[in-house]
Amino acid sequence: MTDSERGGESTAVTKRGGGSAATRGRTTIADGVVEKIAGMAARDVVGVHAMGSGLSRTFGAVRDRVPGGGGAKASVTRGVKAEVGEVQTALDLEIVVDYGVSISDVAGAVRENVIAAVERMTGLEVVEVNIAVSDVKLPDEEEDEPESRLQ
Repeated sequence: MTDSERGGESTAVTKRGGGSAATRGRTTIADGVVEKIAGMAARDVVGVHAMGSGLSRTFGAVRDRVPGGGGAKASVTRGVKAEVGEVQTALDLEIVVDYGVSISDVAGAVRENVIAAVERMTGLEVVEVNIAVSDVKLPDEEEDEPESRLQ
C-alpha cells in the first residue's frame, strides 16, 4: 500500500535503541588496568628510582626470571594498589626515590602524572593517590671503590 492509497498518510521511521552508541551498555575497568597505567605514569617521574618495597622488588626480580612467572605485568604493577569503583578510583603507591631529590616534589609530580594518565585513559575520577616512600636509593658505592683501591 502506497501513501496515496492510505489517504496521503506516511509512516514514521522509528530508530531502535535510542541515544548514541557510546551510551548503550556499561564499561568496567579492572583494578589491574588502573594499576598498570598508574605504575607506568609514576615511573616516568624524575626522581623515582623504583616501585615497591625492597622485599617486593627482591621477590619480583626472582619472579621475573622464572618462565611463566608473570614478570612483565608484575613489574609494572609492583608497588601499586588500586580500588576501582564505577566512576572513581583510589590509588596507593609505594616508591623508592633517588638520593638528593626533594621527596615532597617527587611525590607531588607522581600524583599529578598518575592522576592525569588514569583520568585521561579511563575516564574515572581519581579521588586520592596515597604515596609511601619506602626507601632512598643511595649513590652506588662501587663508583667510589676503584679510587680507594688506587691508594
